[in-house]
Amino acid sequence: MIEKVVIADDSSTARMIIRRCLEIAGCIDVDFLEAEDGVQALHFVREDDVDLLVTDLNMPNMDGRLLLKRVKGSPKLTNIPIIIITSASNEAIREELIKQGAHAVVTKPVSPASVAKALEDLMDEKQWG
Repeated sequence: MIEKVVIADDSSTARMIIRRCLEIAGCIDVDFLEAEDGVQALHFVREDDVDLLVTDLNMPNMDGRLLLKRVKGSPKLTNIPIIIITSASNEAIREELIKQGAHAVVTKPVSPASVAKALEDLMDEKQWG
């Protein structure tokens, strides 16, 4: 069951859209923590029991790629599933991010359907429900 989600994006509008897509996709009664960059997101995942991290790829201070590396490189955090949001629709980038530990890569513009698909795959994999 997903109870706490960190959404990391330097745009407050993008965070709002991602949150709404997650809600439409079934994340009801979820505690959302919003981070403006990877540094703040990393702080949240270190301090709270987070069930899911959704992060933009391009952010100031610490981008999504470095955030992915830090989370997946920590024995305490490595099991947190990560969904990367990116404007790059390059298949090579997607494959690289998946290889580095991202659960899914969702291309902008984010839609409830694309987020629902990523969550559905995650639920099947984690057997949450």
